[in-house]
Amino acid sequence: MSLTEVLVALAIAVGLAGILVPVLPGSILVLAAVLVWAVQVGGGAAWTVFAVVTVLLVVGGIVKYAVPGRHLKAAGIPASTQWAGAALGIVGFFVVPVVGIFLGFVLGIYLAEHRRVGSARAWPSTVQALRAVGLSILIELAAGVLAAGVWVVGVVVT
Repeated sequence: MSLTEVLVALAIAVGLAGILVPVLPGSILVLAAVLVWAVQVGGGAAWTVFAVVTVLLVVGGIVKYAVPGRHLKAAGIPASTQWAGAALGIVGFFVVPVVGIFLGFVLGIYLAEHRRVGSARAWPSTVQALRAVGLSILIELAAGVLAAGVWVVGVVVT
């Protein structure tokens, strides 16, 4: 195993961690790492691996928004609530490093839902939104793990 492959493997691992802890752009890091590998190795097999990884990550990126969004819409949680969660998540990230993004997101969802539906129904809506976020993370992680697996096959083949 070459130094490039070791560094790419580490970058992919960091990218997968970035999907679980949305501080780093995980999928983009995985894609960039595989691109570096494809450029270094060259040849049809390496570029085919890169193309398959690209398709997996793009499809995963689309599905990670479409499926949870449909669940939220079915639960009656409006986009404005999601935007409030995202906004406070960003603020939280800077106020309380790393975990602040989660705390801010939950607080933003809860406050928006509290204003919209009242205190009795705010927490169940917040839980529904958190489930959707968890589903989104799992979808992106599955795409990332599949992409990593394709890369491993590519390393073995080349």
